[in-house]
Amino acid sequence: MFRPASVAVVATLLLTLIGATPAAAAIEPVPSFGSNPGNLKMFRYVPTGLPAGRPVVVALHGCTQNASGYGSGAGWTQLADRLKFSVVLPEQQSGNNFNKCFNWFERGDTTRGQGEAESIAQMVRRTIADTGADPARVHVTGLSAGGAMTAVMLATYPEMFAGGGVVAGIAYRCAASMVDAFSCMNPGKNRTPSALGDAVRAASPHTGPWPTVSIWQGSADYTVAPANATELVEQWTNVHGIPATPTSTDTVAGYPHEVYAAGGRAVVEKYTITGMGHGQPLDPGTGSTQCGTAGAYLLDVNICAAWHMGSAWRLAA
Repeated sequence: MFRPASVAVVATLLLTLIGATPAAAAIEPVPSFGSNPGNLKMFRYVPTGLPAGRPVVVALHGCTQNASGYGSGAGWTQLADRLKFSVVLPEQQSGNNFNKCFNWFERGDTTRGQGEAESIAQMVRRTIADTGADPARVHVTGLSAGGAMTAVMLATYPEMFAGGGVVAGIAYRCAASMVDAFSCMNPGKNRTPSALGDAVRAASPHTGPWPTVSIWQGSADYTVAPANATELVEQWTNVHGIPATPTSTDTVAGYPHEVYAAGGRAVVEKYTITGMGHGQPLDPGTGSTQCGTAGAYLLDVNICAAWHMGSAWRLAA
């Protein structure tokens, strides 16, 4: 029996033979993907003719956003066509959170096997089964509440993800309630690296290897204070067992970039987008390193975070 991905390849070949152009892919709902304890919606983008064995990226929107708007606006669907990977797009429902924020601060949604975290994990499993994707090449990323939920997924299901990208997000287990969440966002909390790392280590039975983490933060973000990026660096360098001191620094598109390496490999990195407020860094255009469409919380700052994450994750390989 053909896998769904194999059927798509055969269909594309047949259309080519008769001179027809395959229909463009679209973001589509997936109504059933498991028990869905977090009551989330699942959307997905699978490029036409995507072969088996390709990567998966989970992209988590921010508050007031939706799955399709973030997936296309941040550049992930554009890159999926170019680099050939599938995109899982979870969507929050207003019945769960009035502002459609993922509940990154609720224990019932940030514990392995429960709530929204388990719903997202089920979406990943469904996509791997449907597309024949490589389970060793799954990544997760998100903006703001989606960035904080990215940290949740990396902590609670570290065996599922090769890497993650946290944009204007917050360290795992910073908050235990909605009221507590606001103090995490601004001015932020200051916990020890060991306490931050212990929170991740206690979240699952996993003992490593751990996902790589790319951290993106605007220096003028007054919604999620830049101190949160420091907490994320300290959390994930501690998990990886390395100092929270960069092994190298440089600039990328004029912005400061810090690399934290272990065994000669970058396992944590931080981009500071100077002068940028709260949002996803974009560089709209058709150039090889460009992607995204500017809009609310989708900011044209001449660097596309999605492309740089995808490059670090070697999605084109």
